[in-house]
Amino acid sequence: MWHSLPTNEVCAALASDESGLSLAEAEQRLKKHGANKLTPSISRSLLKRFLSQFHNVLIYLLLGAACITYVIGERIDSLVILGVVFINALIGYIQESKAEKALHSIRNLLTQQAMVRRDGKDFLVSAEQLVPGDIVSLESGDKVPADIRLVQAKSLRIDESMLTGESVPVEKHSRAVELNAVLGDRRSMAYSGTLVTYGTGLGIVVATGDSTEIGRINKLLSSVSPLVTPLLRQIAEFSRWLTLIILAVATVTFLYGWTIQHSSPTELFMAVVSLAVAAIPEGLPAIMTITLAIGVQQMARQNAIIRRLPAVETLGAVTVICTDKTGTLTCNEMTVKSVFADNTLFTIGGAGYDPKEGCIELDGAAIDIKSYPDLEMLIKAAALCNNASVIQSSGVWINQGDPTEAALITLALKANIAVDDLKRELTRIDTIPFESAHCFMATLHHHQGTGFVLVKGAPERVLSRCSHQLERSLKIPIDLEECSRQIHKLAACGQRVIAVALKSLPVTQRQVNFADVESELTLLGIIGMVDPPRPEALQAVHNCQDAGIRVKMITGDHAVTALSIAEQMAIGNGSVLRGEDLDRMSDSELKEAVCAVDVFARVSPENKLRLVMALQNHHFIVAMTGDGVNDAPALKCADVGIAMGKKGTGVAKEASEMVLADDNFASIARAVEEGRGIYDNLKKAILFILPTSAAEALMIIVAILSGNILPITPVQILWVNMITEITLSLTLAFEAPESKVMSRPPRKPDEPLLSGYLVWRIVFVSVVMVGGTYGLFLWEQSLSSSIPAARTVAVNTLVMFEIFYVFNSRYLLNSVLNIRGLFGNWLIWLAVAILVIAQLGLTYWPPMQAMFGTENIDLHTWTYIIVVASSLFVLVEIEKLIIRSVIAKFSGTNKEPFLG
Repeated sequence: MWHSLPTNEVCAALASDESGLSLAEAEQRLKKHGANKLTPSISRSLLKRFLSQFHNVLIYLLLGAACITYVIGERIDSLVILGVVFINALIGYIQESKAEKALHSIRNLLTQQAMVRRDGKDFLVSAEQLVPGDIVSLESGDKVPADIRLVQAKSLRIDESMLTGESVPVEKHSRAVELNAVLGDRRSMAYSGTLVTYGTGLGIVVATGDSTEIGRINKLLSSVSPLVTPLLRQIAEFSRWLTLIILAVATVTFLYGWTIQHSSPTELFMAVVSLAVAAIPEGLPAIMTITLAIGVQQMARQNAIIRRLPAVETLGAVTVICTDKTGTLTCNEMTVKSVFADNTLFTIGGAGYDPKEGCIELDGAAIDIKSYPDLEMLIKAAALCNNASVIQSSGVWINQGDPTEAALITLALKANIAVDDLKRELTRIDTIPFESAHCFMATLHHHQGTGFVLVKGAPERVLSRCSHQLERSLKIPIDLEECSRQIHKLAACGQRVIAVALKSLPVTQRQVNFADVESELTLLGIIGMVDPPRPEALQAVHNCQDAGIRVKMITGDHAVTALSIAEQMAIGNGSVLRGEDLDRMSDSELKEAVCAVDVFARVSPENKLRLVMALQNHHFIVAMTGDGVNDAPALKCADVGIAMGKKGTGVAKEASEMVLADDNFASIARAVEEGRGIYDNLKKAILFILPTSAAEALMIIVAILSGNILPITPVQILWVNMITEITLSLTLAFEAPESKVMSRPPRKPDEPLLSGYLVWRIVFVSVVMVGGTYGLFLWEQSLSSSIPAARTVAVNTLVMFEIFYVFNSRYLLNSVLNIRGLFGNWLIWLAVAILVIAQLGLTYWPPMQAMFGTENIDLHTWTYIIVVASSLFVLVEIEKLIIRSVIAKFSGTNKEPFLG
């Protein structure tokens, strides 16, 4: 409410005045209100945070497997499994520790010292000592130390982008504003943590610590719990079902052997242990972690830095992207796009501060500025009545000063005007600085025995002082109707409009006063500028929409500007909701509105958070971009929080799952594509791993039901699961995204990890593996071979099945019987070579024979193994062909859907 009260009422309410509080009163208020700092949230201890990483059903399964293998005496294998569990927990712990830094980062935003007035004297104190009622002075370069109601403002401009998202520093004044004004329109307030960019001010502290705007955001951030990603939800569901199935099958198998076959309980226990070890895919957590880690590296090359591993996959499931406007969709560099001079409208090409980007055009053709003297005079005047500059640093053009003024300097450089030489030639004698009270800037210049004043500012303020306009180098009476029409035309396009005028003064005059610019000015022209869309972002938005992803713009900027950019980006249907509209809506009304509207302007941190939650209530997977402190709660709440790397605050980065190194929306689109490819690779790896585990379990069940000995021992099962299976499945993590991965809609958030078709594939492959492996085991037994020799044949057959099947797994439905399918991933061939050597060691090297219970087999036996194992490759390719034919028959197309 402080922004809506006159300054005298504010001072009265806080029992203070411009001389400040007394030292004794300040001490009393400090005890009452507490130090001006943010209260840290209560976080879990390091031990609890680490132990929480084990709270997962699949991890329980692995721990159970480790205990069982330890009980049966296989301590090395037990330690290997425990090592896998520990590594997974350690990675999760490290990632979560990084997230805890978000609250620490926001607390560090408070300034360290402040210039305060007490007992009528000004002196520096620690910002933590400030209390409500203190009188604080501000000047350029200061970070605002608390929430302050301004009582004086002299050309004061404050960068509030961290709170509002506005790209331009805000002009401040001491006048009261409307009670329901949104944060960005409270011109009489200076908020804690924002930066003074120009001018001076004096104000009274109205809120400190947790009561400030930044404190309120800190509370919001503390109250937001990170969501579980779609993949983790799917894995948790899958793990629960797998646990139930393993326990049920093991129990039934044990009871069958005990009650029907009257087998020894000890033998049955060992068989059930082998069954459990076989059925548990010990390598799955490692494969998931490593696949996601590989995805992190791949995305980093696309300027997307992943801070939390599951976010890699979540990006592929995103259904809505809520993006900021400034700097993400736009360049965050004010650019002149239109100039009205000499009764002619000129257009300006390019974007940003690089003068080599674009040129001045008329009717689509570049012009020579010398042929348009009135235009040249306007551009020179805008460059002279100006305090900014643009410089080239490391090949990049950057502004120094106000972005609006920097855009005018860039315009002059595009017109081939040597700005520095111009300023030396037309020396500035005096200045009336820009202030919100009069909304213009004026500069006095002398040149060759003449004097003149240049005025630049808001069109309504400048035009009211003009009696003439320049046309064909002549002063003619001003056509206010035409000027107003041009101003409204540019404003309707979302352009920020300024007017520039001139007036001759005696050369003897050394000062410029307000009276000198009250009337008789000559209008030189009107200039329109925007923060233009990034060219690459236009295509990226289109690509996302083609992929079934809805793009929504959520910005702190004005509605007209937001709609203009949205129209250029093809976002939304022309409708917009403002923050004040959202404040009036109930949660149910907002839930309905969020599906109908794609552009939201002048939003507050609470608005952003409510929008994200409303979308999630529709079961959308939401990605949210942001760069300011005000974005942090929504970033943390979103399924994927995306912070800006260049211009983002530390708070936003720490609250996010992903950081854009180039602050570019196009990088989000590329990351989504990569995320979809990574999820596909995860499913391919799972589809490769599960048939082997299922086959091992089925073989043990068949052996128990038939009263035969186990064809493969627990230690051999662990060799297959932990060594050969992981080595081969890792190669699938390096598969490139499918060619049409962005042509299909996002997967449903609630879809199971395994679809009906994938379950069929697992069963089909498992049955083939069991038939071939168990068949060769029985065949070897029939030849009067020893049990270790028969088991050696079985384990080698199982591994050879895996080697052939990994080629099938490269594509779910498409055939691999082509050059790309067989040789497109050279890592598979490398893994095959390594495993062939490893299997030969397992079979023939005495130390490994002793460890794994194997014996030598002859070349003739190897021939049978390879022939039988290769049958799986042929059968799966035939199965793919049949499925593709069925799809083509019923859908009329042979396009591959990624069934899953």
